Amino acid sequence: MGPARKDNLITRLFSQKGGNSWQFWAISALPLLWLLVFCYAPMGGLLMAFKDYSPRRGIWNSEWVGLKWFEQFLTTPSGVTVIINTLRLGVYSLIAGFPIPILLAVGLNEIRSLTFKKTVQMITYAPYFISTVVLVGMLMQLTDLRIGVFNRLLVLAGGSPVNFFGDAGIFPHLYVWSGIWQTMGYSSIIYIAALSGVDKELQEAALVDGVSRLQRIWHVDLACIRPTIVILLIFSFGSIMSIGFEKAYLMQNPINMPTAEVISTFVYKVGLQNANYSFSTAAGLFNSVIAFVLMVIVNQLSKKLTDTSVW
Repeated sequence: MGPARKDNLITRLFSQKGGNSWQFWAISALPLLWLLVFCYAPMGGLLMAFKDYSPRRGIWNSEWVGLKWFEQFLTTPSGVTVIINTLRLGVYSLIAGFPIPILLAVGLNEIRSLTFKKTVQMITYAPYFISTVVLVGMLMQLTDLRIGVFNRLLVLAGGSPVNFFGDAGIFPHLYVWSGIWQTMGYSSIIYIAALSGVDKELQEAALVDGVSRLQRIWHVDLACIRPTIVILLIFSFGSIMSIGFEKAYLMQNPINMPTAEVISTFVYKVGLQNANYSFSTAAGLFNSVIAFVLMVIVNQLSKKLTDTSVW
């Protein structure tokens, strides 16, 4: 689209006499209003991270304390612990969970039986639509010391029952692998779509050259969808610190707390339960800034190494 056509389009949209442009604004009004009210307006509350917030005084009239709350968060043992726990779960989820949807998509792409392929897709997609509360309830039932399926299998194999939710060392594995099981099918959809666009002539040429199936998958299929993989990897690095509140909070108990407390649950407890709004805001802002910085760094590295980036 040339500059003249762009100018004409913008003029028509912003012109009050421009035909039916009111329909465009009518359709856009509700999403824009939602964006302003729920995404941009609350950003004013970030000032609490730099003030000694008092509900009586309000955000603007509260005393300015600078980086006091950030220093407190980064120097107290509880703050350091939740940062380490959040990083541990985020990196673990990335390393273990990122390749699995790709492998699943490649495997489904190689299946020739349409019935079997649809059956596998249905089985792997279904867990994604289970709510977090139901998922945690299922985990508690499956890992119960007396009636849990996992412990019954351990006893039958000659082992002893394991208190999965009562062991701080097991919590990261339980959290990460239950998340992988729930999301791997849904996460593979975009890779399946990308694989469906791979040039068939390239695949046929590879077969004519006598390459094996694994070589063809590596040098043709995965090579063609590399930009998609890289873009999603960048977004995954950006979400390393974004450990969901609901699941972590529901899986916590006093025994596994040393590894189960993450920034999102820490912010909830300090901010809402203890009414220390400034401290919790500083912790949440720190989390968001680190996630943004990670995404920018990985994006720049990707641009230099693979010529693929988000911006």
